[in-house]
Amino acid sequence: MFKKVLVANRGEIALRVIRACKELGIKTVAIHSEADAAGLHVRAADEKVCVGPADAALSYRNIPNVLSAAEITGADAIHPGYGFLSENAHFAEVCESIGIKFIGPTSENIAMMGDKAKAREIVARRGLPVTPGSPGEVRSEEEALQAAQKIGFPVIIKATAGGGGRGMRVVNKAEDLGRAFQAAQAEAKSTFGNEGVYLERYFLEPRHIEVQVLADHRGHVIHLGERDCSIQRRHQKLVEETPSPAVDDKLRKEIGRVAVEAVKAAHYRNVGTVEFLLDKDRNFFFMEVNTRIQVEHPITEMVTGIDLIKEQIRLAAGHALSFRQQDVALNGHSLECRINAEDPERFTPSPGQITKYCAPGGFGVRVDSAMESGAVVVPHYDSMIAKLITHGRDRQESMARMRRALDEFIIDGIKTTIPLHRRILDDPDFQKGHVSTTFLERFLAG
Repeated sequence: MFKKVLVANRGEIALRVIRACKELGIKTVAIHSEADAAGLHVRAADEKVCVGPADAALSYRNIPNVLSAAEITGADAIHPGYGFLSENAHFAEVCESIGIKFIGPTSENIAMMGDKAKAREIVARRGLPVTPGSPGEVRSEEEALQAAQKIGFPVIIKATAGGGGRGMRVVNKAEDLGRAFQAAQAEAKSTFGNEGVYLERYFLEPRHIEVQVLADHRGHVIHLGERDCSIQRRHQKLVEETPSPAVDDKLRKEIGRVAVEAVKAAHYRNVGTVEFLLDKDRNFFFMEVNTRIQVEHPITEMVTGIDLIKEQIRLAAGHALSFRQQDVALNGHSLECRINAEDPERFTPSPGQITKYCAPGGFGVRVDSAMESGAVVVPHYDSMIAKLITHGRDRQESMARMRRALDEFIIDGIKTTIPLHRRILDDPDFQKGHVSTTFLERFLAG
């Protein structure tokens, strides 16, 4: 097992990793920007190192500075969390070359699955269902038009190195394709440093279903059931739940089998998430593999009782999976609401000082956050400041606890999305489980 882990992240996920390391008896190093010097994750770690100014490109994404922090503190492993360097194949490769363990998949895995078009090719060659789309990257407007005509409109243009909804454009007709293609390329290049894009069929009102997988160095792979992440705004998830109201035991077994086969095809290692679209006829299609821990991992932990961060660390340390597929049991239902520092009406950022912070509690309630009274939400990073998670014997109890917890959650001094989540929980369609990726658009219009 590792002796010291450097956590190359900030906020709630950094604190989450530090807590897991403490339970495993591992010393921790927190890196931070100048803007995060007083952060809770910094105080929770055994050591701290400032890696640069507030700008993430000069601090959290600054590979030389992060590696220097690991070297001077004697860390033998780095946990990247999510975002920042978590899916940077070059960073993982440098870690491998200098003998620091990257707690995640191999650099080869990240590079292979990070190219969404190549990932689709690998899975399709295995005979698994993939979303109809271009065979690979499309490099010109003419090539994109030819692919779109074969796929059939509407189509969605996606960045091959994409994530978080960036570098994506929906196109309903041929005459709009050129402008959308240029816009997607430009956004992909500015966000990911790679202008590559590919095309997929755009499904009307699908569900976004993802499957949590774990894989060890011996080739053993298991899944921990699905998460329904359909409630999104501009491809950014807001509410997640497990199990999905649309997935029964038969479909769960089949989609889990396909997820396992997909990561086996890539000789994948460590923790990952296989993402699918589920259409109205309950047909599912592979989209991509996220080569990191997901923001919404706590709901899987709640229904399985498995600590995914600890499993990540154990797998990275060379341990074999300690349980088999038949050992995994899904108990009850779990919901997660992402609490963002945003105006819930305009969805504009709301940075500033939190004058009062009082988190909810009670049976079946969990809050993952690094916020506290007096903390300052800075404008330089993602707006998510807390994850509110509930667990119940069934979906009804989980929802009841979420409503109660949202009512208890007090965050003063800034605006948050708590009022929006209250409205979503009261929506009749949501209560019936009738949701899709277009749910929020219709909900806000109503």
